[in-house]
Amino acid sequence: MSLNDFVGTVLKYGFTSLAAAAGLYAVLLGLLTTATFQSHVVYLHAIQMTWFRDLDVPETFGFLKNQVTPFVIKAADDQHLYAWHVLPIELYRKHELALAAEQTGFVPDITSRLAFKLLRDDPETRLVIHMHGAGGTVASGHRVPNYRALSAGHPGRIHVLTFDYRGFGRSKGKPSEVGLIEDALAVTEWAMDVVGIPASRIVIFGQSMGTAAAVAVSHHFASQSPPTVFAGTVLVAPFVNVPTLVSTYRVAGTLPILSPLRRFPALFGYLLRFIRDQWLTNERITQMVRMNEVNEEKYRLTIIHAEDDWDIPSHHSELLFWHAVNGSIPVGITYEDLEYKKAESQVNLGAAGTIMEWRTDYGVIREEILKSGLHDVVMGYPVVTMAVMRHFEAADPSFTIEP
Repeated sequence: MSLNDFVGTVLKYGFTSLAAAAGLYAVLLGLLTTATFQSHVVYLHAIQMTWFRDLDVPETFGFLKNQVTPFVIKAADDQHLYAWHVLPIELYRKHELALAAEQTGFVPDITSRLAFKLLRDDPETRLVIHMHGAGGTVASGHRVPNYRALSAGHPGRIHVLTFDYRGFGRSKGKPSEVGLIEDALAVTEWAMDVVGIPASRIVIFGQSMGTAAAVAVSHHFASQSPPTVFAGTVLVAPFVNVPTLVSTYRVAGTLPILSPLRRFPALFGYLLRFIRDQWLTNERITQMVRMNEVNEEKYRLTIIHAEDDWDIPSHHSELLFWHAVNGSIPVGITYEDLEYKKAESQVNLGAAGTIMEWRTDYGVIREEILKSGLHDVVMGYPVVTMAVMRHFEAADPSFTIEP
């Protein structure tokens, strides 16, 4: 084969491969405009990551016998949400024999169990309502270490309540923004109405996609008359909104989906019109802070993100922090002016990252940008434990571990 023939063959196959890749990309873009495919891409609910393992046997995920109670919470539209109640380790130790004597597995009536009574009857009980990210179930990935980190600050009193949204794990139905918010509200209302835990003893925690649900819950209750404000809201690896997320998202931090189309504003804008679930967390977080300020309600908000997050860039947290701060200032503040104030006021912790707190007469908005922690690993870090305890202690200074 001559050199010209060789070059021609290489070019031919090269162009064919490029054409095939372009065709596949066009098909992907077309599919993204359909509701069903878009739902699977946004929520990843079909990817359970706990296949061939029984969620009704939490012990196989590293828990002690009956440290976790699997049960169901009913949402307003009659959806049944699969949930776990996780006991803090020191409280479990004190009641180990009685808890271990109970039957294991799924519990049709959680109110009959000792774990529920320990949650309900102790006036010093604190509860973290956990809202997980896209994909998986209550037991997937780094979520189990996350539960331990959430209660580690006070292992005798901080319980964790986590659940699978509709369409996830063993919760039936199809996920949507409206549906997931209804689910998060149903779980929160169950904690307050059935268990009887007041909002002042509850921290709302969300990670990744769960941060959008967490903000929606805090926003919903802050807008009630009279308003209800929780001990705090903790967001780990949040995103500004779905349109912004898809414009920056890269699979495994390398393969972009829609970001190449930003060079073509008309086409990019056209495709964004097909996004069904917008999840406008930036708007909700501004409104939530503003309502708390107007109502003169004490509030606390912590935003945590790792710089090496491949899935959602930490810039999303910086933007959300700005939107939250804007809600606390009647005249607002530009992003550039806030960055200037950060340069003056933020605490540099070296390899541990930076901390910036914005304080008003009524609230504290805290941004923690870590140097490392990726997207999920950070959930088990002490920074999460500290954030939860900081909120509980601020809401009630007497809540601390006695020396």
